[in-house]
Amino acid sequence: MLPTTSRSRSSPSSSRANPMFLQYFRRIVKWQQMDVEYTFWQMLNLCTSPKVVYQHTKYHKQTKNQWARDDPAFIVICSLLLVVATLAYCATYDHSASHAVVVVVSVFVTHFLITGAVIATCCWFLTNSYLREEAPNSHVVEQRVEWLYSFDVHCNSFFPMFVLLYVVHYFLSPLLITHGFIALLLSNLLFMVGASYYHYLNFLGYDVLPFLERTTFFLYPIGIVIVMSPIMILCGFNPSRYFMNMYFSQRL
Repeated sequence: MLPTTSRSRSSPSSSRANPMFLQYFRRIVKWQQMDVEYTFWQMLNLCTSPKVVYQHTKYHKQTKNQWARDDPAFIVICSLLLVVATLAYCATYDHSASHAVVVVVSVFVTHFLITGAVIATCCWFLTNSYLREEAPNSHVVEQRVEWLYSFDVHCNSFFPMFVLLYVVHYFLSPLLITHGFIALLLSNLLFMVGASYYHYLNFLGYDVLPFLERTTFFLYPIGIVIVMSPIMILCGFNPSRYFMNMYFSQRL
């Protein structure tokens, strides 16, 4: 039997990368082609039953022959929700419209795009370089993690954290930014849960890929978060006051 692929040749994932990105970005400007209902279903289940979402990822691979989404609806809706949430903070705590625009752009670009791109790139490099299972022989098709899939995993992990640290935090912020032990404790607990759940979903995203091994590595940051949380409480560090002061110092 002839081999299906050769390691000396470029991998199928790399050869499809450019067309996949072009098609993806074309669909961003075509709202009618986005599956909004399915996106909201994913968002709900990421907060309640995340394993169900990644079970559907396997179905997507079987039908579309790629792990990454071909529908940008999740990123678009998540971006819009982040902008709306930031505008709500600006309406409550900001002092000028021009500064509010700066805050919205800064939060969207740094919190979502740049941070997401950096984390996705690090996970993409780590998984492809160190966590892939060795192929038993040269006749097996080599599989690699797509960069766009790594960014999808970040977006999936980001959304429940967004609900906790942007939406729930907004309604609790009058209490969380006050001085005192209760605010200090609640703020650190909220950030600990949000960060831990982010890393748990990050783990699920890579654990579902059958060609990766030792994916429990992605759970290690949860231990660091749990250890650091009581240390920050003992040091009197309130993350809510820190981040709110970063953007709205004149109103606190």
